[in-house]
Amino acid sequence: MSTLAINATTSRPHDRRPLGETLLQTGLIGDDQLRTALLEQTLRPRPLGRILVELGFISDATLRDTLSARLGQRTIDLQRTVIDTAALASVPETLARTHAIIPLHVDQALKQAVIASGEAHDLIAIDALQRQLGADYRIEIRLASEPEIRQAIDQHYGHTLQIDDILHEIETGSSDSRSPASAMDKPEYPVVRLIDALLADAVKQGASDLHFEPEAGFLRIRYRIDGLLRQIRVLHHSYWPAMAIRIKILAGLNIAENRSPQDGRMALNLAGRPIDFRVSVHPTLHGENIVLRILDRHKGIVDLDTLGLTASQLAHIGRMTRRPEGLTLITGPTGSGKTTTLYALLRQLDHEHVNIMTLEDPVEYPMPRVRQTSMGETARIDFASGVRAMLRQDPDIILIGEIRDSETAEMALRAAMTGHQVFSTLHTRSAIGAIARLLDLGLHPDILASNLSGVIGQRLIRRLCPDCCSSSPPTDQERALFAQFGIAASEHVLARARGCARCGGSGFRGRLALLETLTLSDTLEALIATRASAGELNHHARTEGFITLAEDGLRRVMEGVTTLDEVGRVVDLTRPGAAPR
Repeated sequence: MSTLAINATTSRPHDRRPLGETLLQTGLIGDDQLRTALLEQTLRPRPLGRILVELGFISDATLRDTLSARLGQRTIDLQRTVIDTAALASVPETLARTHAIIPLHVDQALKQAVIASGEAHDLIAIDALQRQLGADYRIEIRLASEPEIRQAIDQHYGHTLQIDDILHEIETGSSDSRSPASAMDKPEYPVVRLIDALLADAVKQGASDLHFEPEAGFLRIRYRIDGLLRQIRVLHHSYWPAMAIRIKILAGLNIAENRSPQDGRMALNLAGRPIDFRVSVHPTLHGENIVLRILDRHKGIVDLDTLGLTASQLAHIGRMTRRPEGLTLITGPTGSGKTTTLYALLRQLDHEHVNIMTLEDPVEYPMPRVRQTSMGETARIDFASGVRAMLRQDPDIILIGEIRDSETAEMALRAAMTGHQVFSTLHTRSAIGAIARLLDLGLHPDILASNLSGVIGQRLIRRLCPDCCSSSPPTDQERALFAQFGIAASEHVLARARGCARCGGSGFRGRLALLETLTLSDTLEALIATRASAGELNHHARTEGFITLAEDGLRRVMEGVTTLDEVGRVVDLTRPGAAPR
């Protein structure tokens, strides 16, 4: 038998006390309750925790959390878990019922399985799983109470989670799934499983957003994958009321309100890991439009070295972050990866000797040791007043989610002036364009010039699918475009997108960042102080080695990781050398 793998949430030693003594000393049960449960155990031998739940002395959640604390092991709430269809197919129902386990996620490529069990070291169940899956599989345990597991087995086995099969079940009328009331709290209804299946499918396909868009006679479902919306399904409009109610219930929204916008949040377990969803409900002509932003913590916080930056770009960013004080900005439109880059910078700067505090709207990815404040949950605070409050908390590094107005810009600059590293985002088209925007917000040019560490301009482009891309020599038009930027492309071949099953026929899979990094020299500071135009700033920056987004995009094309058309979709290639606006 191979070694049992356990994911522990903490490195603290296990609590060696008996379960009854632990519950007694924490005040969760009394002496009489413990004596009653122990007597019941002598009459009908079975685990003490199960007896306490059956007698009603503690809840399933209390038992699960207590076992987690005693064993230093992760628990899972099966009521808020979407189970992978492939996992259910890999483990027979008889095996799951015999050992009181339920598979959550099975990764055949990594030879890894995540299961929920009531026992942390059920070696018999692990052995049976490895006989079923393979002796080389690594089994990870998530603790859950046995009643929850039995309920989950009854809920999921015998009911399909395939979208087509669920739709067929709804259309054949096997249950009254089109009634909104049926979606309230009964997981056996097909509409509940349909929402679970769509959420799981969106996460599995790497979507960043899931759109439910009602029209006059149908419901359109689209995923945003690699920055572009892709239509996935078109359903009959009669399905939508029950589906919308189910999403609202999960997000904790008011199901009776359908004429005003609502925002909510929900957390589910998908593919064996926690996934957060930001839910936005907006009334439209044909019903409520619902968009879910998918926030995968495992993908959201990355190292700066994994962003594919050049040595020059890393050096420029290093110069910005090594300054003990000053304002560093990241610019770009919505969806350009600014938050990912900000978190990568914070991760690099985070250590036990500094105090990092953030103001975000809302917090997208929780980070340990970082004090994060969500503006969406705190109605009495805005960015400007939040910065004032944070300055009394002895911070070393401050992150402001976005500079939206003159008051926030002034407070950010004041924090930088008083010896803090300040990071924020700004909605401008380019790095140099951020200077004019800050001056337009009323900042004094002399103070701005001396306290601005640097500006990063960013966009995201799609990466070519490595399984199907091809190549061919550049066309005359492409050669002429490269020539405008001073690049001779005659001797190169350019990569082309084709399309295959793995990339959904798009020819692209994944995204990468284009960056332009502007670090301030003495010359640039002097120009900003005199309110120089964007053209003058651009000219002097380029003489000091400034590389624009367009030039960084063409570099990516020459490397063969994307196409010229894809770069042109995101960056203006028609005006080489022109001053950005």
